[in-house]
Amino acid sequence: MANIRPLVASLDIGTSRVRAIVGERNEKSQIEIIGVGDVPSMGMKNGIVVNIEACVRSIGQAIEAAEMMSGREVKTVWAGIGGSHIEGINSRGVVAITGRNGESRGEINETDMARVIEAAQAVVIPMDKQRLEVIPQTYIVDNQRDIREPIDMLGTRLEAEVHIITCSITSAQNLIKCVNRAGFPVNDLVLQILAAGRAVLTSEEKETGVALIDMGGGTTEMMVYTQGAPYSTYTVPLGGFDVTNDITYGLKIAFDTAEDLKKKAGCCWDELIEDGASVDVPGMGGRPPMSVSVAHLYQIILPRMEEILGMARDKLVKLSQSITRPLGGGIVLTGGGAQMPGIVELASEVFGMPVRVGSPLAIGGLESEYRRPEFAAAVGLVIEGNEREIGTASKQSPEGKKIEDGRPGFWSRLGNWIKGEMF
Repeated sequence: MANIRPLVASLDIGTSRVRAIVGERNEKSQIEIIGVGDVPSMGMKNGIVVNIEACVRSIGQAIEAAEMMSGREVKTVWAGIGGSHIEGINSRGVVAITGRNGESRGEINETDMARVIEAAQAVVIPMDKQRLEVIPQTYIVDNQRDIREPIDMLGTRLEAEVHIITCSITSAQNLIKCVNRAGFPVNDLVLQILAAGRAVLTSEEKETGVALIDMGGGTTEMMVYTQGAPYSTYTVPLGGFDVTNDITYGLKIAFDTAEDLKKKAGCCWDELIEDGASVDVPGMGGRPPMSVSVAHLYQIILPRMEEILGMARDKLVKLSQSITRPLGGGIVLTGGGAQMPGIVELASEVFGMPVRVGSPLAIGGLESEYRRPEFAAAVGLVIEGNEREIGTASKQSPEGKKIEDGRPGFWSRLGNWIKGEMF
């Protein structure tokens, strides 16, 4: 009987869509995507669960679609989390390094690394918040800066600069509860914009500095990278649904009709609009169908798109005071909103720097199914989940007990608690 490859599954639960990815780990420990599910999202608003039962149904439908395509059964998932409750802060920790015989100078080892990361986490966090990610940015050894890997270096003082991302405990609890109730235990929660970065950014872009902007339905999330690591996380509380609402009120049509119209004829750069172009819109409430000029639709869409991008630009302007060098990698747009015609031209004008649309890099498998901007977070979650599972397997003691690697085990404990309460 042939060996069955291990599965890694991800779940991107957004305001507008729920996307599931099923991947197989090959002999080289790399992921090949074999199943994709993409269904409308119900029960979510701005990244927060507002209707548990509706959310559970959407999750089940997305994973079922991915299972049918892959021919495999999903047991557990890596779930993404995002929304306006996400916040990022930078912090620094310092520890002393001592030699084996009490000498003032010693070699830096993994224990010292864990100590300094723990020291960097000693910041005040509100009672309703919990650390989601703690990401090392750079290390400093005896005032020598920009050190990426200080293991085995000699020194007396080790410092670490880290980026701490927090989220609402209640939001995380409700999200895990929905996934568990759908019948899929959560391995861990991963920040969606961080996962998207894993899927669409190159190491060169992260090194030279880049701003990744994930344009979702409920929110627009931004993560700024400098010198290879995340430096800032920011959420604009506006997204594609706000554009759709503007169309709804501007044309006095149903929301679903406005959403279809936006996808069919929406544009945010006037030079791409053909003279006299129009689109037919179905009537509502017994009214006859009407014809809407694409130019008029553009005039409704443009102000909101400028507002969303402008809020992200204002954040970058403030960050420029603390970032030591400009973002050589420019702006990378991803998510469903990145597909609107003219978005690259408009963003280039707003930010005054190079802009590209980021689709997931090829990792093998069904490339035609997932290499689109809206799948960035889902693909990144599979990549991140695979690496974490490999890392966990490599950190097993001979007795088979997991050796802690310094990451808080909060989400695993939380998932187990919720599962116990439910079952």
